[in-house]
Amino acid sequence: YVLVSVLTFVSVKCGDVYKIGVGIADITGPAAEINMMGYAQLSQRTGGIHTRLYSRAFVIDDGKSRVLFLSLDAGMTSQLLYLEATKALQKKYGKLYSDKNVCISSTHTHSGPAGFFGNVLYILTSQGFVKETFDTMLKGILKSVENAHKNMQQGYIFHNEGDLYNASINRSPTSYLKNPKEERDKYDSNLDTKMTLLKFTDINKKPIGMINWFAVHPSSMNKTNVLISSDNKGYASLLFEKKMNQNALLGKGPFVAAFAQANEGDASPNTKGPRCIDTGLPCDQDTSTCNGQNDKCIAFGPGKDMFESVQIIGRKQYEKALELFESAVTPISGPVGYSHQYIDMTQTTVTVNGTTKATTCKPAMGYSFAAGTTDGLGSFEFKQGSKSENNLMWNLVRNLIKAPSAKLKECQKPKPILLPTGEMTFPYQWQPFIVPTQILKIGQLVMVSVPAEFTTMSGRRTRHAVKKILDKCSSVDNKVVIAGLSNTYSSYVTTYEEYQVQRYEGASTIYGPHTLQAYIEEYKTLARALCTGEKLPDGPRPKNLLDKQISLQAGVIYDTAYYGKSFGDVMKDAQSKYYPGDEANVTFVSGHPRNDPMLDNTFMTVERLDPATGNWSVVATDSDWETKFHWVRTNMLLGHSEATASWHIPEDVKPGKYRIRHFGYSKSIFQKITPYKGASSIFLVKNSVNKYL
Repeated sequence: YVLVSVLTFVSVKCGDVYKIGVGIADITGPAAEINMMGYAQLSQRTGGIHTRLYSRAFVIDDGKSRVLFLSLDAGMTSQLLYLEATKALQKKYGKLYSDKNVCISSTHTHSGPAGFFGNVLYILTSQGFVKETFDTMLKGILKSVENAHKNMQQGYIFHNEGDLYNASINRSPTSYLKNPKEERDKYDSNLDTKMTLLKFTDINKKPIGMINWFAVHPSSMNKTNVLISSDNKGYASLLFEKKMNQNALLGKGPFVAAFAQANEGDASPNTKGPRCIDTGLPCDQDTSTCNGQNDKCIAFGPGKDMFESVQIIGRKQYEKALELFESAVTPISGPVGYSHQYIDMTQTTVTVNGTTKATTCKPAMGYSFAAGTTDGLGSFEFKQGSKSENNLMWNLVRNLIKAPSAKLKECQKPKPILLPTGEMTFPYQWQPFIVPTQILKIGQLVMVSVPAEFTTMSGRRTRHAVKKILDKCSSVDNKVVIAGLSNTYSSYVTTYEEYQVQRYEGASTIYGPHTLQAYIEEYKTLARALCTGEKLPDGPRPKNLLDKQISLQAGVIYDTAYYGKSFGDVMKDAQSKYYPGDEANVTFVSGHPRNDPMLDNTFMTVERLDPATGNWSVVATDSDWETKFHWVRTNMLLGHSEATASWHIPEDVKPGKYRIRHFGYSKSIFQKITPYKGASSIFLVKNSVNKYL
């Protein structure tokens, strides 16, 4: 092993030396009674934690220029969060950071708390703005950057890429087939299977961090889930960080691994594909219905349940990333740069087919938006592929809210408009008009930061356009990646051809059929500016809507313990002994988790007794995959609630004496918040060889 390591060290060519910093911090929001962001289901409210959510920050500086890339375990990056985060970074670090050189990308987990948006459409199901979610995310973002600053050091960056198969399927294959055949023939698949990876090391080649980009939805956890989860990408990060940080608790080690998002707009992790749950037959490909019914067509992951599906898709990403990481020898060399501009996407003129002029539109959501996807069905009897306003009832409902203008209808054709969000102004803006566009360049690695979910072919066209320009003005083979859901969220971006089909992704392409072309022309402008060094005008800056936010979400009123009980008391204790593969469950008298988010802390621990010292050591927290923290309100009027801490005992567990502890805060009727803790009885975990003796 030593000889191989020495030979590898000698053979790896070094690129330029960069100053690099990596950092991680907790952004897990309110873990109880807050709507989840992703499936837009009113009934899907947080009820505990399976895995915590993190912000992972990477600073790269070449001595003349610097960029900051963050990957959040979040549904998306809201414009409000981007504006407030960059403002706070400028206040703390001065000219080091601005909205120009900071990219805040999100993985798109569908199992995190909602309410962190400034635009009305994206906070409808969360009953408006949720300050607890927003503040927690903002605090964690800033803390992750602070941690990266503490770890700034000289080092190297290496690049690698490879294909990952059987980790995704295209959930709108009929839309993809509308793209020109000669274009489709350039590719082996209707998916982007390429994973692109950056390996960060210190000056002695010791690994300190990793980012990879791969296109797949983190929607392995379905809309029945109520536990906060970072889903398949977060699980991959946990596996990678656990391997690299050895005995450190999750979120506490020095090595940071980001499984960042790319152009996942039509890439589903539910690789078994959609089936009719009543017959087992394939769904109708155009409408994703079963005998005309939308609610019967559901896509399933590779596992026996959603938890196993997370593990399978997450492990595939982890194993591919580890393979690329360990074989990464291509050095990154060249300057660090960036290009940024705000653009009003509601009135951008584009050139179609080289001659014809067209414009983008004010935002609007189509009928098929309400149908949902095969990953998460909508709430009503809408169908994907709807291209006509033939539902009199929903037309009436829409018109009572806001009837779309004739101009908007014409601009958005063939989309039948369900919500004319660009013409809806009460109580404030429903979807963004002005969005940030950005390219970050680290040597030959180019990140195209996009403020939406680009489909497979949309991402390919964008990458190709940017690469063509950058390759012309340099002698290197630029590696272009899409950094998805970055800096602002403006729903989806399909190709013009895919838009005509009006499946979910097309119905959610809010600026009309020429949205992609507008983005491509803008990113070409940014690429040319990187080539020439031209300083572009900032463009029209979006309004910060923080002071306009409205919330209908009730706060925690008070907590009380059961008669004769105290907070932290055990209601249901652990058994006396367990074996690997068993699950230990302990139920406690609990306060409301929203009394304190326990940032960089935990609601539960699994602890092992050291027989030599008599000291307890923490072996797992609520960040670990093996644990689940469930919370439930048992009596709203009396303020009673319970928390169940679960530990699925790993096969490689060390035998010995264990206990499970719970930590929390209670709020009295006088609004005083007080910490409490509780512990199970001590129980034995024995070796599995003795289980059946």
